[in-house]
Amino acid sequence: MEWSTIPFHYHRVGSSGRAMFRGQYEHSIDDKGRLSIPAKFREILKKERTLVLTSFDAYLTAFPMRTWRVIEDRIRSNPTFKRDMRDFLRLVYSSAEDVEIDPQGRILIPQALRQRAGITREVVILGVMDQIEVWDKARWEAKLTSAPSPEELSVKLGELGV
Repeated sequence: MEWSTIPFHYHRVGSSGRAMFRGQYEHSIDDKGRLSIPAKFREILKKERTLVLTSFDAYLTAFPMRTWRVIEDRIRSNPTFKRDMRDFLRLVYSSAEDVEIDPQGRILIPQALRQRAGITREVVILGVMDQIEVWDKARWEAKLTSAPSPEELSVKLGELGV
């Protein structure tokens, strides 16, 4: 079975009782740089109207503000006098942007972040536990070609005790 044909299912709450993002959706970014958040993700977000959008890799990651605050708390617990930690903080915070979800369920993705992630018009939106990833469609399709086979994934899950 090819990765692109594996069915994705939506589940609102994980075993911890926390809402989880799951699934894959294809969308387009409009001429103004706005992206519609999938309705199922908006359901999970409920009244949370702010996401923190950043880029750690060849895609964008959107964190609900409550999740971002947990990440910041973990970061604060580390000493910031080390050079590698300061470099990490600069990279993370210089690329992070607070974006508001408008009444139509869209976010405005800043041009600099779109360029950094190579995002043009067609995107794939992925639910990945407590965060949302936004990939340029061509980059996502290329990533899938190098993804492990379902058999390799089964072995890895077994190693993890899943």
